[in-house]
Amino acid sequence: MVRAQSGRVPELVVAVSGALAGSTVPQWSREFDRVARTGADRLVVDLSACPRIDTAAIVILLRLHRQMKRSGGRLVLRHPAPAVVRLFMVARVDQVLTVEDSPAVQQPSAET
Repeated sequence: MVRAQSGRVPELVVAVSGALAGSTVPQWSREFDRVARTGADRLVVDLSACPRIDTAAIVILLRLHRQMKRSGGRLVLRHPAPAVVRLFMVARVDQVLTVEDSPAVQQPSAET
């Protein structure tokens, strides 16, 4: 078996298109599990093209968060729609999951 010298991938991005709800949840769950096993330091789930999620999706995102944390990585949810953010808040997972509203959030301001 050949491994990279560093042993980890710095960042992987998975873009979810369409709703992450109902019959799509098992498929996305398998995809998230596959990607998490790559050993990324940071796994970004881009939700900008995902208009809605359901509670089953929240469960798999929480499981993915725990899986990444156990392996020393980090899960980041990027650009969720307002309806998705509201569901995160109602379910109180906004207190657990890391959500990026926009790339500018992480960049320091040029004004000092």
